[in-house]
Parts: sequence; C-alpha cells; structure tokens
Amino acid sequence: MSADAGDFRTYVEENLDALGTDPGRETLVHEGRRMTAGELRELVYRMARALQAQGIGRGETVTLLCGNLPETIAARYAANLIGCRVNHLYNKLSAEVQAAIVQDVETRALIVDPRLAERAAEVTDRTSVKDVLVLGPSEIGSDLLALAAEESAEPFASQADPQDICTIRHTGGTTGHPKGICTSFEQTRGLRGRLPETRDDMHRQLVCTTLAHAAGLLVDDTLNSGGVVVLLEDFDPAAVLATIERERITHLFLLPPLLYQLMDHPHAARTDTSSLSSVVYGGCQSSPARIADAVRRFGKVLLQFYGQNEAGGISVLTTEDHDVERPERLRSAGKVLDDVEVAIRDESGRDLPAGEHGEICVRSDQIMTGYWKQPELTAEVLRDGWLHTGDIGYLDDEGYLTIVDRLKDMIVVVGGHVYTTELEDLLNSHPQVLQSAVFGVRDDDRMERVHAAVVRVPGSAVDERQLREMVRGERGAMYEPARITFVEALPLTDAGKPDKKRLRQEAERAHALS
Repeated sequence: MSADAGDFRTYVEENLDALGTDPGRETLVHEGRRMTAGELRELVYRMARALQAQGIGRGETVTLLCGNLPETIAARYAANLIGCRVNHLYNKLSAEVQAAIVQDVETRALIVDPRLAERAAEVTDRTSVKDVLVLGPSEIGSDLLALAAEESAEPFASQADPQDICTIRHTGGTTGHPKGICTSFEQTRGLRGRLPETRDDMHRQLVCTTLAHAAGLLVDDTLNSGGVVVLLEDFDPAAVLATIERERITHLFLLPPLLYQLMDHPHAARTDTSSLSSVVYGGCQSSPARIADAVRRFGKVLLQFYGQNEAGGISVLTTEDHDVERPERLRSAGKVLDDVEVAIRDESGRDLPAGEHGEICVRSDQIMTGYWKQPELTAEVLRDGWLHTGDIGYLDDEGYLTIVDRLKDMIVVVGGHVYTTELEDLLNSHPQVLQSAVFGVRDDDRMERVHAAVVRVPGSAVDERQLREMVRGERGAMYEPARITFVEALPLTDAGKPDKKRLRQEAERAHALS
C-alpha cells in the first residue's frame, strides 16, 4: 500500500533521526579516520544545502563516481534528501560504459571521489554534465566539501514524495549492457525490514565491497540500528582478516568467491574472528562444499540471502540451516520470506509442482518500478504483477528454494541443457579444486560447448583429463567440458561475482587464434 506523502518519511530522514539520538557516538571508520554520528548528520544537511545552492533539486539525477568514503554515504543521503534520484557507478566499468550510463540517466550533477578525478575527466570528455562536484579540492570541478562547509547544518524535511525514484541501480554488465533498475523512495524504505541482520548497539559492520552494490543497503541498516560501519576501499583478504580482529567486527557481507578467498588465506587460521556473529553471503551462486568449509572455519554464523535489485529480498537460508551434514540443504537458497510470493513457471507461464525446474517468478511490494527508459524490457519481465527473475530453480516439499542457473547462463547442448551451477558444484567437490566457473562458448558451427575455468589448490597436480573423466563418470558425456583451463584466480566483476562474460571473451579469442 502506498504511503500518504504527508506522513511519509524517507529512509534518509529515519537514519538522520537515528544519528541524532547520540551524536557523540562513533559511527564511521575509514583508514584511521573516525566520524561521529553528529558529524555525519551535519555533513548531510550541509551537503544537501550546497547541492540546492547549485540549483539541483527534486526529480533530477545525481550520479556518484566514488569509492568507499564516509563522504560517499553523506553525498547519497544529501541528494536523496532533496528529492534527487541517485545513480552510483561501478568504478571498474570502462569509461565508455560509465559515460553511457551518465548520459542515459540524464545526470544533472556528477559527484566525484578525488581519487577518481582522472577517470571523471575521461567520462566528462565523452558526455557533458552540467555540474561536476568533487569530494575535495580538484581541477576537474567544484569542491563540494568546501561548498558544504559554508552552509547551515540545521535539519530540514525531505523534498521527496513516496513514489519518486530514489535510486537507479545498474546491473554489473556481465550479461550485456547494464540496465538501470528504478526503485522508489517508498520501496527503499521498505527494504530495511528485508535485510537479514541482527540489530543491536554492538553491531559493527565491515564493508569491503563497493557501496554501489548490496553493501550500501547494509550501511543504511547499520546506521539506523545505532551500529558502526568500518569501510575498506576494496576486498583484500589479508586486510579484511586484520580488520575483523582489530575492530572486533560482528557483521560481514561477502559474495561467495570472496568468502572462499577469505577462508583460504594463510592468515585465516591464526586470526581471531571470534567477534563475528553474522557472515551474510549472496549475490551469486555458492558451492555447498565450500560453504561447508566456511562453516568449519568461522562457525555457525553463516546466512545466505537471495535477492535481486529488481525484486528486493526473496529468500533466506538461516544460520540454523547451515548444517555441514546436510549438503543438499546448503545447496538451497532457503525459505521464501514471509511477505514474498514465489511461483515456479514453465515457458508457457504454467505453475509447476514441487521439485520441477522452471523460472522463478516473484511478487512483492519491493519489486522495482521498472527499467529506466526501457518500457519494452520492463513489460517483458514484469507481467501481471509478477517479476520474471531470469533464474531457473525449484521449490521442494519443505518450501526451500533452490536456484539452478541463470536463463542466460544455461548452456544448450545436443541432448539437453547443462546447468552451470550443477557442474560447478561437481568440479568444486574435487579435493584439489578451490573454485570453478562454467560457461558456454559457441564453436565455428555456432553450437555451444561447455567450458570451465578452474582454480586448483596450490601445489595440486590435477589436470584437465582427470576432471573431464570425473565429470563424465558422475554426470555423463553431456556435462563433460570441451575445454578446461586452469587459472590463478577467477576474474570478478566490481560487485565480486565471477565475470563469465570476460571468461567467455577470452575463450573465444583463444579459439580464434588456435
């Protein structure tokens, strides 16, 4: 049900209220800097007034080209407070793609991390932006922090209405050109109740993935609950382990490939991680064998959250469900959230019974309003109030949801379909394999062939022939990869997902040269 605009309070207002209850408490930590709740709150109000002074206001787009700075959070809050929609670029996209996004979302103001000034110049060379504002002194634009310092820190009410667009979140571009996913202020406020976090005043959240992804939502929840956010610029397993021990981190979010790197790091065994009470993972498929390893390493603190930017939260596999003696349970994404409906449907739209594979369709009040300026694509995935997720999966008799593959990742071969995650699970079960990524590559006859990139255990001698024989013996010839390449590490997107688009391109180039 839509909120009455007269009584509605945005997530920013609620968080600013929470920050105001104890302004002297520590709230943000970044590279030795420690910012209090009161300092963050005042910076948001000052920055919002500075944006207004530039003529920026409700219904316009502010794009962030920023790393994991405290000022990045303040800038997002300030822009949303005055009713702007916010688009946060992934920093590791090319300048060409970033410029296309900046232009596509009709950016009025580009807010830039001074460390990314050179990239900002590349972007603005490709597309014009009326205002370039920098979080510090720079030659490429006005110093937003200096402008904000001249403004009042007095509180004021949000300029946004509930149905205004709050965020435009872009997909990572792993399956094509990034799509802008629009979420309203009303929906953004409702997301807080979906996050699988323990809320208490001892909550210390470590952010080591980009604020443009799920970490940004976790920051909002932590600040609202009175917790502390510790910011790292990027994921480095040694730095993450050291920070957990030094800052007594209680809450951590990682995509599965990063979780594997963390537990495989040589410092993991001698680092005190006893402060951890919640390690949330999600964002891409996980390996049951590797998740069991993580439970053994970190204890019963793991929790899987399955969701999409288009759909919000969908399901949760609780800490209690992380039973290493039940690998089939670790394969699932848990039970559907109470206020979410899930249906498994075939290509004709028919609902399928428990156990049968089909597309996961979702209905809830957190479904996106649509893709930015793409009405046909919006109509394709949003039908009769149901979001067609593009994920293939099934529900079992106990109500647990299992994701089998992405529709676009599923490999069509002679004789049927190869579900990439099933093959990855099998490869990862080999004692000499740490990680794998499976993807399809078209040959000269335009037929898809199964390829796999594999990260071996250090010192391992397992070879392509042995792994292919294992797959053929366990799953049959249809699943046997035509090619297995061994890599030191899987390439990851800015969000931390295996970059299968890049792997596919590299395999195609290698085939063309052979």
